[in-house]
Amino acid sequence: MNIRLQIIIAVIILVALGFIINMIRKKSLELRYALAWLIVGVGVLILDIFPELMTKLAAMLGIYSPVNMLFFLGFCFALVIIFILTVAVSRMSIRIKNLTQELALHERENKADD
Repeated sequence: MNIRLQIIIAVIILVALGFIINMIRKKSLELRYALAWLIVGVGVLILDIFPELMTKLAAMLGIYSPVNMLFFLGFCFALVIIFILTVAVSRMSIRIKNLTQELALHERENKADD
């Protein structure tokens, strides 16, 4: 890979990581959801700085091409993000149901007191 392209990619990744960290600092994004993005950002930055790592990792896992390895890692990352978001939605759904039931009980008690 061209060194100029590596530098451009590294700058873009660092800007993206800075943006994510700024969102966490402003409390626009929770750390537990941003952690996966931060890990991936650092991982991609390492692979950008040392591109031969991708070739060695692909060969070690028996994957024909480093590009295929990159697609595989992207697919795995997408699955992890989907799983994290599914767990979060499930928790929120349970909390909303419990809050709705508590609110209904409080309203029922208030009507009984009137």
